[in-house]
Amino acid sequence: MDEAKLLQKLIDLEALFAGATTTGERAAAGNARERILERLLALEKSSPPIEYQFTMVDAWSKRLFLALLRRYDLEPYRYRAQRRTTVMVKVPKRFVDETLWPHFERANAELRQHLDEVASRVIEGALAANSKEPEEREQAQRAFVFDAPEV
Repeated sequence: MDEAKLLQKLIDLEALFAGATTTGERAAAGNARERILERLLALEKSSPPIEYQFTMVDAWSKRLFLALLRRYDLEPYRYRAQRRTTVMVKVPKRFVDETLWPHFERANAELRQHLDEVASRVIEGALAANSKEPEEREQAQRAFVFDAPEV
């Protein structure tokens, strides 16, 4: 998948979560952000925002999640002593359940797939080697365990 296709998929995802159900609505997805913001404002009136703590598994997921929050005018923060992968935000529960989290999960899956494909091409191109998972064997004796630092 090239970058243009990834961008289009992410735009289409926003239209989907904005409530675009027909092909015509998806084609006119230019105002998807505004429809989502309107839904968020309506939800804030009917149910007050509550504080959520999200823990991201990696830097890419965190950057994507922060971008989504800011796109919908939500203010992410974290408390002192919290890990850098922690993101706090105050938002209505229904918005998290129906829009924000499903949107993030789908966009994150698309981004991860794209990054995995790019990484595989780069590794195999640079090293002219196969980077597939190693074969699985029966354990013979205790090997030296090296824990790579988190990225």
